[in-house]
Amino acid sequence: MRVRLLGTAAGGGVPQWNCACAACDRAREAGAVRTQDCVAISGDRRSWYLLNASPDLRAQLAAAPELAPGPGPRQTPVRGVLLCTAELDHTLGLLALREAETVTVYGTAAVLDALSGPFPVRGVLGAYTSLAWTPVAVGEPFELAGGLTVTAVPVGAKRPRYAAGAPSTGDWVVAYRISDRRTGGVLVYAPCLPALGGPFHAATAGARAVVVDGTFLYDDEMARATGAGRTATEMGHLPVSASLRDLTRTGARVLYTHLNNTNPLCAATAPERETLAAYGAEVAEDGQTLTL
Repeated sequence: MRVRLLGTAAGGGVPQWNCACAACDRAREAGAVRTQDCVAISGDRRSWYLLNASPDLRAQLAAAPELAPGPGPRQTPVRGVLLCTAELDHTLGLLALREAETVTVYGTAAVLDALSGPFPVRGVLGAYTSLAWTPVAVGEPFELAGGLTVTAVPVGAKRPRYAAGAPSTGDWVVAYRISDRRTGGVLVYAPCLPALGGPFHAATAGARAVVVDGTFLYDDEMARATGAGRTATEMGHLPVSASLRDLTRTGARVLYTHLNNTNPLCAATAPERETLAAYGAEVAEDGQTLTL
């Protein structure tokens, strides 16, 4: 299985366009840009699937040679999109796929319903391209072209703000366990993870790589950076400081993604990265590739 990390930042990216905090200013000066979280996977390097569709998707696809169109003039190796959530930073990129001849989108019932109602992406895209909306049931494996088997893992019930009126029940947030039947390689992808344990803990068994929620380094990070704001756990994100020890015990390669602009780990020279390295974990980077 080939894995390409197209983007590794939380919503808004790094630097955030409307933010003049010290961290964003340093990122601008250093040219250290992180685009919003998105991953591409393939089992045969011919059929590629996106894990989430970030608002930066067009630029991310253009920067990935593996995802270039051809050999036909309108032929693309992108076969579909697997959504972890219905959040805007994971779904706005679907609109950038309107020129595709067909789009297959996988998601839980709660996520697909949100894209029909309060954020009507399905209706908008349907006027431009042929759509296949494929419901995903948690815990039930399904197959993708190229020899990949995927299982959605329930990890949370946090609804997007725009869907506040939707039912609070349902699988609003999932991780994906993706297995390559040919090599036995397993990737676990969980950019939004409110807690460890339960189904997620079971999903990491035997994984070679875990690309996981690194939105915040500390639970009180927003207060440290701005003097106010909710904690990481209140926003549905387990901070790196609370997950590092347990995740690195899985034996998998652990890469933290979905970094918020407040996260000190965004800086390549951050001393906090030494702590990650001591545990054998690392910070995911835009354009990074894995072979599993």
